[in-house]
Amino acid sequence: MKEVMANSNYVIDIGPLPSLKVEGSDARFPVARIYCVGRNYADHAREMGHDPDREPPFFFMKAANSVVESGSTIAYPVGTKDVHHEIEMVVAIGKGGKNIPVEKALEHVWGYAVGLDMTRRDIQGEAKKLGRPWEMGKSFDESAPVSALRPVSAVGHPAKGAIWLKVNGEVKQQGDLAMQIWSVPEQINYLSNLITLQPGDLIFSGTPAGVGPVKAGDKLQGHVDGVGELLVNYKA
Repeated sequence: MKEVMANSNYVIDIGPLPSLKVEGSDARFPVARIYCVGRNYADHAREMGHDPDREPPFFFMKAANSVVESGSTIAYPVGTKDVHHEIEMVVAIGKGGKNIPVEKALEHVWGYAVGLDMTRRDIQGEAKKLGRPWEMGKSFDESAPVSALRPVSAVGHPAKGAIWLKVNGEVKQQGDLAMQIWSVPEQINYLSNLITLQPGDLIFSGTPAGVGPVKAGDKLQGHVDGVGELLVNYKA
């Protein structure tokens, strides 16, 4: 991640501000906040033991500085023995707002990317069992690998097309964007009625079935039709 603005007026040095590459440009996209929608593919909801026909969308957050660029080699996370992959299409917000109507929602999108919602499943599961927040299962160092962003002018607004993840060349997750329970405009509408969206916010739009563990040395390759590919390696 490169710095996107000067830090000289701060009383402490906070280092580079989170940002992402933009395909075909030297300019970068600043990352404000990361929101993730949970269980947004029916098959994934079922594999996690839930009924997709009854639940409204819900969201959790990751720290902005958890983003990792495609092509990175990262360490296996600390404090866990059960890290899972969750491949997702990422929506980058370019114009903020609140109470955004569904029919106006796509006007707020700057572009799209491929992302991984890496999850410390054992920590998340224990927190759920105890009725505690499970933020530490989701928001940790390098838990949000994201490909270079592609602007709407280049990709339009993908609503269908293949989404898949390979681990060491073997397909582990696959689905279609059309299988989302809540569309991107509906996600933006719902979320903007809970908080005011800001330019630079990212929305991870949910994962298809097939989530599973990764281990040290694994190579992950994610893909979303028309959006791009994401590559990340875990140190052996």
